[in-house]
Amino acid sequence: MDFYTVLDRVLALLRQRGRVSYRALKRQFQLDDETLADLTAELLYAHHPVSEEGSGLVWLGDVSTAPEGPSPVLQPETPRVVQDTPSTRSASPPTTPPPPEAERRQLTVLFCDLVDSTVLSGQLDPEDLRRSYAPIKPLAPR
Repeated sequence: MDFYTVLDRVLALLRQRGRVSYRALKRQFQLDDETLADLTAELLYAHHPVSEEGSGLVWLGDVSTAPEGPSPVLQPETPRVVQDTPSTRSASPPTTPPPPEAERRQLTVLFCDLVDSTVLSGQLDPEDLRRSYAPIKPLAPR
């Protein structure tokens, strides 16, 4: 199984369960420490509603913010063979369920650029960067 297939399955598992421990990921996907570290780095960097918490990962988004992707296939699927007989044919074609309703939300975003913050963000871990902004955060108007 290639790296991005595992990544997609872990994302689907996170959306489904809400949180997953590193130990469970190692066991489920037979990951070594280096691959788990690469997977964690990719999830934290490229997938916004995923966060690291203690000994695992947490999905911070809800169903409407979940990116589309394949659902996890945790057990190998065996194809079912159906004989084409008059009893298996239906008079009308199967109906597909209607697509889920979209949800529109209003969002206000404030962007504040601090001097050399881009350079600093490239040098620090995201959690360390957040902690470095803590002393000035109370000074920003709400």
